[in-house]
Amino acid sequence: MFCNQCEQTAKGFACTVRGVCGKTHETDVLQDLLIYTCAGLAEVALLAEEKGVKKPEVDFFLMEAMFSTLTNVDFDPERIRDYIEKAVELRESLKKEANIQTDSPISNFKPAKSMEELIKQGEEREIEPTVFREEGEDVGSLKLTILYSLKGIAAYAYHAEKLGVRNEEVYKGFKELLVNIFKDKTSDLKTWVDRALETGRLNLLTMEALDRANTSAFGHPQPTKVSLGAKKGKAILVSGHDLKDLYELLKQTEGKGIYVYTHGEMLPAHGYPELKKFPHLAGHYGTAWQNQQKEFEAFPGPIVMTTNCLMPPKDSYKDRVFTLGPVGYPGVKHLLSEDFTPVIEMALAMEGFKEDIPGKEIMTGFARNAVLSVADKIIDLVKAGKIRHFFLVGGCDGAKPVRNYYTEFVEKVPEDCLVLTLACGKFRFFDKDLGAIEGIPRLLDIGQCNDAYSAIQVALALSQAFGVSVNELPLSLILSWYEQKAVAILLTLLYLGLKNMRLGPSMPAFLSKNVANFIAQNYNLKPITTPDEDLRSILG
Repeated sequence: MFCNQCEQTAKGFACTVRGVCGKTHETDVLQDLLIYTCAGLAEVALLAEEKGVKKPEVDFFLMEAMFSTLTNVDFDPERIRDYIEKAVELRESLKKEANIQTDSPISNFKPAKSMEELIKQGEEREIEPTVFREEGEDVGSLKLTILYSLKGIAAYAYHAEKLGVRNEEVYKGFKELLVNIFKDKTSDLKTWVDRALETGRLNLLTMEALDRANTSAFGHPQPTKVSLGAKKGKAILVSGHDLKDLYELLKQTEGKGIYVYTHGEMLPAHGYPELKKFPHLAGHYGTAWQNQQKEFEAFPGPIVMTTNCLMPPKDSYKDRVFTLGPVGYPGVKHLLSEDFTPVIEMALAMEGFKEDIPGKEIMTGFARNAVLSVADKIIDLVKAGKIRHFFLVGGCDGAKPVRNYYTEFVEKVPEDCLVLTLACGKFRFFDKDLGAIEGIPRLLDIGQCNDAYSAIQVALALSQAFGVSVNELPLSLILSWYEQKAVAILLTLLYLGLKNMRLGPSMPAFLSKNVANFIAQNYNLKPITTPDEDLRSILG
């Protein structure tokens, strides 16, 4: 195998025997084969659209299938094979309906019947340096950057479409970029740089669509206190990112005497009016994804995994895990729809929490509407010298001890500065009391990783209010990354021209030396060093 798509990749180069995430060689090459098959489906879909044949279900399938190849989503070879076969079925149906004839290899791939032969086909088409660097190491690096960003876009588009919101420009651009990765052999570096930035633009549109989907369905997030304790009684835990799945579960558990708890990136759900109105949405349990094996084992009820990041479940609780949508793991129960009856029945059969467990209260719900509603006050405090600087400290969390940098950084941020945070990186410091500046909390949880859109809107509004560019604001981005959605967001920030960002805990292994230098020279993207050194450099 060869996989270098996430931050924890082995030895900072690539996982070549078994994924650090737990992914096997078989799963890895089947996922690569699925991507190859999706590229063929995308090519045929574009040809069909030129003939007036448009199939929305094809676009949604592409998003779900590509999402399944993102880190810590689908570990199940059988489910990946199902996606491959479905991609070919949709492709051939489109060919027939639109009368398409093509000799393109990616559009005529035929999957083997047996799993053993299918794995061999995956090995022949594995996405590794020799395949993606035919046009040179730097073009290959940019192709991988684009591919990994497309996986992030697929995740966000999948969530948005489940709530009935789609952006046709995103779908068309997504398919074109996916096909170009496999078919365009140009070695012109500028072409691929432009395509990488275009991927960032498409991700911005996708995050906007998801923001619109979430706020239309559930209202704009409001600052909300969330308990980290537990209530005596039967319990269900929901992890991942999908708010619609949580909403359906809350509806189906009404009046059944079951408390529902969020985990990981579901914490921001508590800020949405249409979700927080359910009294049995009891609180938040646990922290970030990398701690779930310990936290899931201790939870006294079933666990619903709506999206990434799923860690290989331990036998001690594996029978209590349910997956949905693109998520899968061998031997774990998979729900084919949002009918949560099996989950509810298991929760009712279990004892749940035996007693109330007191816990600290933390705040969430500081998305763009909440922050901009007090923008005038914030601007006045800045002008009065009471707010010196804004730090956006957020992104993905992970298991590496060096990630303690982010905890220490936030602890050392001066008291006249605000800290905005988002995504699961906040679990390094989300329960710390940083106090307030004249009623404005110094720690503001904007939401999930896709709520980078909210952070961008806040920055743009402040830049307009002060009459300066975003890069001239007293604002610094201290980012942590782990998986492919973070790659997509980074490209969005580069597309918007943001400079002077700091990234950690390490730089992406898929960036060639020349590509990394290009980003550093043009955007002044720097690796994190130490909290003291970075704060001195930023604040002087």
